[in-house]
Amino acid sequence: MLSHNQIKYINSLKIKKYRYQHNAFFVEGEKGVAELLKSTLHIVKVFALREWIDANYSLLENRKTEIQEITPDELKKVSDLLSPNLVIAVADIPMQELPDISGFNSMMLALDGIRDPGNMGTIIRTADWFGINKIVCSSDSVDVYNPKVVQATMGSFSRVEVFYVDLLEFFSRLPSTIPVFGALLDGPDISEKSFRKKGIILIGSESHGISEKLVPFVNEPVYIPHFMANTSANYAESLNASIANGIICYEICKQLYKNII
Repeated sequence: MLSHNQIKYINSLKIKKYRYQHNAFFVEGEKGVAELLKSTLHIVKVFALREWIDANYSLLENRKTEIQEITPDELKKVSDLLSPNLVIAVADIPMQELPDISGFNSMMLALDGIRDPGNMGTIIRTADWFGINKIVCSSDSVDVYNPKVVQATMGSFSRVEVFYVDLLEFFSRLPSTIPVFGALLDGPDISEKSFRKKGIILIGSESHGISEKLVPFVNEPVYIPHFMANTSANYAESLNASIANGIICYEICKQLYKNII
């Protein structure tokens, strides 16, 4: 049975201020919790319906995680979903150190002002798909431990490290030899550009794109063209940030993979 204090505590984790006050976040749903249990993140406690506990006994036994059985009505009191799932887990927010970029030799994402939880979660999930396990975000980007972000990652939050930094300072300290890819209107068609070196993909905000102060750091601009039979026809002003990220990640990673093998 969930106590009043437990209900209050779990619900408080829906608010950023209290997540960092308690240094904890919660994960809801079978997929997310299963990925959490497979990860190295420290799990405080799992709250689940009996049917989920019975179905996941081996997974729980491997982690030796503390678990508390709850009822459907109790789950509704703490769920962040319109249709509550079967399980919620509370985990510690991990301590992270920004990796050394002096000897940088991998792919990384940089997110400039991504405020929509769904976009952030999808970008993290896409990064995971393409083997990109580190993301740096501007301080005004949505919190990765926001429940809606965690839900949208479909478990990828457990494999992708996200850091919040001053992006201007970050890029100012970045060696000029590291490619910084960014979608700009005056960039070359991404499908016609050759990519042979790993670097950082900079994705701008949903409303304004890449900040003017960061544009000078984009030394490998790209452009995602639209395809219209009649160029005078109306078309969307811009692509969704997570969609643009997916296209850029695909084209760059595809070429880099071919070049490696």
